[in-house]
Amino acid sequence: MTKTYSHHLHQLQAQAEQALARCGFDALVIASGIEKYAFLDDRPYLFAPNPHFKHWLPLVNHPHSWLLIRPGHKPRVVYYQPDDFWHVPPSDPAGEWTDLVELVVIGQPEEALAHLQVPGRLAIIGEADAALDGVTPNNPADLLNILHYQRANKTGYELEQMRAASRRAVPAHLAAKAAFLAGASELDIHRAYLAACGHTDRDLPYTNIVALNEHGAVLHYQYQEAQAPAESRALLIDAGAQVNGYASDITRTWSAGDAMFDALLARMEAAQLALVDEVRAGVDYRSIHLSTHAKVAGILQDLGVVKLSVAEQLAQGVTSTFFPHGIGHLIGLQVHDVGGFMADDSGTLSPKPEGHPYLRLTRTLTPGMVVTIEPGLYFIPTLLNKLKATPAAAAVDWSLVAHLSRFGGVRIEDDVVCRADGGPENLTRDAFAAQA
Repeated sequence: MTKTYSHHLHQLQAQAEQALARCGFDALVIASGIEKYAFLDDRPYLFAPNPHFKHWLPLVNHPHSWLLIRPGHKPRVVYYQPDDFWHVPPSDPAGEWTDLVELVVIGQPEEALAHLQVPGRLAIIGEADAALDGVTPNNPADLLNILHYQRANKTGYELEQMRAASRRAVPAHLAAKAAFLAGASELDIHRAYLAACGHTDRDLPYTNIVALNEHGAVLHYQYQEAQAPAESRALLIDAGAQVNGYASDITRTWSAGDAMFDALLARMEAAQLALVDEVRAGVDYRSIHLSTHAKVAGILQDLGVVKLSVAEQLAQGVTSTFFPHGIGHLIGLQVHDVGGFMADDSGTLSPKPEGHPYLRLTRTLTPGMVVTIEPGLYFIPTLLNKLKATPAAAAVDWSLVAHLSRFGGVRIEDDVVCRADGGPENLTRDAFAAQA
């Protein structure tokens, strides 16, 4: 880790210095964030660090800490370590990062102030409630635009963490599949996932989606039923893992055995792999999204779900009934990483294709970007009801839709690196292959 992390830190330092100079600031101050409590309660929410803070440091459970970046200086880390007998405080600072920074340990949050007050104009990144007397986040938009635009392209260190996050998640996906095939409930499938990846709920980069049968048609299904259904027909599981603040985001759909649903799964698997291969430097990500709609239309036509040509389905917007979300997004420090709509580092927006409001990424792909490719095909009652009110309804095999609706839907998602030469690196498939 030392060599790649050192290069990572030097690159961030160079980028920060250039951004400060362009925007007229003398130093960059980053708050890790504070622990927040439920209204009228003493129960804290899960701490989520400022992603700008964990971009520099592999510290994800460290509220009230700070980072000071100045041209020509080592990064100064103000490390909060309270003397607390109610909770487990952060451990003593350890790891390769400690040799590359100026480290200051404090025991009270307000002690950070003395180590952050430096001459000049400060750019202070953080939430408003992280403010100290005289150190108030101002989140300058011009500087944030530069940092967010650059963050899409991962360093070697970042790619190492993301490969590790995929390797951590894949055994858990296989454990979830085994639990599903054994007839487990959504809750028990979730528990099997956690046990296999060594996470608790608080460690996950996002809340697991564990959806059996019709629940697979709810895109962000938020519950985990404790009671197993009488018949487990399909499992859609969207679940990741986290390593040093970097996320994986993986979705798999498993079948208990049905000829038509298995045919749909096989066609979606082939389409997803073809879409992954479109992740190339210079490709407009929006074109991959539109390519997905054409592939979904072909599947619907070939399986007899919709008796219209691909061109007719696209012209009438039929595929949006079955594939209503975007093909994917940037991923890294955040599952839905920032900067997805930026045409340049000044904040100019790159628009979504007309009629596709839910796409989360509209940039041209460049080497080092990591994106998800997650085509889906679902049977969502509210969208199907709207389709029934259109002229295209006459071309739909509603008896087949009723049969497939019992399985909810299909989503297959991989995390994919755009490379300078050759094809993409598929972090997810590589992790599955290593596990096999």
